[in-house]
Amino acid sequence: MPLSYRELVARARAEIREVSVDDLAGRGRPPVVVDVREVGEFVGGVIPEALLVPRGNLEGVISKMAPDPATEIVLYCAVGDRSALAAKALEEMGYQNVSSLAGGIAQWRRLGHPIVMPEGLSTGHKARYARHLVLREIGEAGQQRLLDASVLLIGAGGLGSPVALYLAAAGVGTLGIVDPDVVDLTNLQRQVLHDATKVGALKVDSAGEALRRLNDDVEVIRHAEAIQAGNAIRLMEGYDVVVDGADNFPTRYLLNDASLHLRIPVVHGSIFRWEGQVTVFDPYRGPCYRCLFPEPPPPELAPNCAEAGVLGALPGVIGSIQAVEAVKLILGVGETLAGRLLTYDALAEEFVELRLERDSSCPACSDEEHPPTLVDYDDACRFAGSAPRSR
Repeated sequence: MPLSYRELVARARAEIREVSVDDLAGRGRPPVVVDVREVGEFVGGVIPEALLVPRGNLEGVISKMAPDPATEIVLYCAVGDRSALAAKALEEMGYQNVSSLAGGIAQWRRLGHPIVMPEGLSTGHKARYARHLVLREIGEAGQQRLLDASVLLIGAGGLGSPVALYLAAAGVGTLGIVDPDVVDLTNLQRQVLHDATKVGALKVDSAGEALRRLNDDVEVIRHAEAIQAGNAIRLMEGYDVVVDGADNFPTRYLLNDASLHLRIPVVHGSIFRWEGQVTVFDPYRGPCYRCLFPEPPPPELAPNCAEAGVLGALPGVIGSIQAVEAVKLILGVGETLAGRLLTYDALAEEFVELRLERDSSCPACSDEEHPPTLVDYDDACRFAGSAPRSR
């Protein structure tokens, strides 16, 4: 017969070490203290300097918080039950110096020891973004950075759809969307921001409604216009990151040149039939788009999706990677794809990484004091004044 919860707690307490409140409070060199209560309980106060990791997430993140299994760890909860079970679980994982706080935070408070109120996020935010908060690279400070951040999406189509959905779900506070087009029935095979009820509606309006339903923390700024030389600076200025979801070379070259003026990183993505690619162009810290593609291919060798076709799920793969890169740029964590081009072949189910170098003779980024003049291009990227469209 399975043991009851009380029996499981009693057995765990008999097998693990417990420390008293006075013992923990009197430590000259405090151990790693972890509050294993649920997110909603933290708002009532926590032990100073405690790490906040809900019990269900503990085993998944403990190796990042305490990579050395000999680290002294004290776990606590409300009264010491959940922390006893958690201590037992960590011992079974090989942690050698873990204990549970007898009586939990209730006893700590009862004996008059200090309690601090977590700063920053609201109760609702802590619940919504709980899985972010337990990541060492994000935590509350990082989540606040996401909420304060702004990302401009060029296009609300195949690539823009997964990027917008995942950035909104992540809590990026402001999403600007640039797209002059309306939803067409042919879009629905891959542009998952939209549905059949939105056919004929502006994509920026359809996207705004979908994102508001997903997360009302996010402000969506709608730009129902094509990005051109005359408005590129106005549209891009003030954003932390730009995500390129366009499907044509004129837009890509214009984005590149404008980003060099504003020094805003661009997360580039493109898709074609069964293949896609992603990279990050971080102005003057790595290669730019013109370092990679000094000249566009002839128009007849660069058909768009309508002419060449595209697997519906492919932009989901590439757009999701773009969203990850945008989050990393906002948080300043990890290694971005700046200087690396990640290619994906869906038929072979294969990723290949290519190293990119900045071109010292690049006509766009070789001279930081003189970024290129912004002009509108035709399909061969000659001065024309055409209005590029989104993927």
